[in-house]
Amino acid sequence: MEIVYTVFAGVFGLVFGSFYNVVGLRVPKKESIVSPPSHCVSCNRQLTVPDLVPVFSFLFLRGKCRSCGAKVSPIYALTEIVTAFLFAFATWHLGITAELAVALLFISLLVIINVSDLAYMLIPDKILLFFLPLILLARFFSPLQPWWDSIVGAAVGFGLLFLIAVISKGGMGGGDIKLFFVIGLVLGTVQTLLTLFLASVIGMVIGIIVLKIRGQGRKTPVPFGPSIAIAAIVVYFYGEEMIDWYWRLL
Repeated sequence: MEIVYTVFAGVFGLVFGSFYNVVGLRVPKKESIVSPPSHCVSCNRQLTVPDLVPVFSFLFLRGKCRSCGAKVSPIYALTEIVTAFLFAFATWHLGITAELAVALLFISLLVIINVSDLAYMLIPDKILLFFLPLILLARFFSPLQPWWDSIVGAAVGFGLLFLIAVISKGGMGGGDIKLFFVIGLVLGTVQTLLTLFLASVIGMVIGIIVLKIRGQGRKTPVPFGPSIAIAAIVVYFYGEEMIDWYWRLL
């Protein structure tokens, strides 16, 4: 049954990943996520069922619009694949437990903000506010030990990022600060700090690579959201092992 649940979770991840693309691209522009229906941004043709099958439509159409031949960003298919993998992995790793609800909500939030931050360098408050009560409820039924570590983690995550923003005079976006409040609720204090450290390392590496590819000056903006998302996922599943490994080194 474990394999069956994992496969079902992966299939649901493909479907939700497609929807998360829509949410991440439309909410920052204050557009409805249901109207107008999905369409080609180049020729405005409404997409039909054969165009909307997650991943497979992208592969079958070779990443192009059926009507006008405009290229479709591979980010769409990549988001679907990543969401499917993470849903399946979380189900396999955690089983059908209360904690799985926390994991799936957390993954969903991080996937959506990754899409929006890559597209617009923006993490919308509306997305964070939608997931906040859901994650709070899920954490209530699957609390950290001790339970108050979620509260302290949220305060530390928000406070530390806010302090960095003040010191750097705007070097940290408001969306990143609020996101770390939610991360703190999910991960607790120590793992939130680990997430910030790991995200900073990942962000630095990505920034160096992007600058080398673009060949532009040091002021080239690079979204921090994807680095936070990667770090938060890694720490959520393997944070305790990473911390134990660090203490053994000492």
